[in-house]
Amino acid sequence: MTDKASSIPGEHDLWFCPLGGTGEIGMNLSLYGHAGAWLMIDLGITFGGDRFPDYDVMMADPGFIEQQRERLAGLVLTHAHEDHIGAIPYLWRRLHCPVYATPFTAALVRMKCARAGIDELPLIELDLGQRFRVGPFELEYVTMTHSIPEPNAVFISTPPGAVLHTGDWKLD
Repeated sequence: MTDKASSIPGEHDLWFCPLGGTGEIGMNLSLYGHAGAWLMIDLGITFGGDRFPDYDVMMADPGFIEQQRERLAGLVLTHAHEDHIGAIPYLWRRLHCPVYATPFTAALVRMKCARAGIDELPLIELDLGQRFRVGPFELEYVTMTHSIPEPNAVFISTPPGAVLHTGDWKLD
């Protein structure tokens, strides 16, 4: 367990904290920290398969951010594949933050949450290419090419620096 005060990003910080999905396929959950706040990008699942035959579905452990959920400014979704949105019905009740998505992704998230009995999800629909603010983070959706409608990278801008979070993409 880490000291809670040491896990709060300062005004001059831009932290990246991958809780899942980095270096693997599936269960994407990335955090960016700045000015006392956290921004989550994607909340997905992965499938057990041959490596984990006893498990049908697996997800990242959100315990770190759950302990600081009052600092979680929001969840931004890059696109509607299961490895980016599949854990929302299972984990959102532990996080209780606004969710940002493009219309296609938002429609699938609404359907998944309705099936799970979640009707209080604060889902904010954004246009492709839209610029928006979540807490201290200036964001912009950057439309990509992928195998599903409305895939996006997210350009994250803060005074200490900027990051392009790609989500998934492919070259055509």
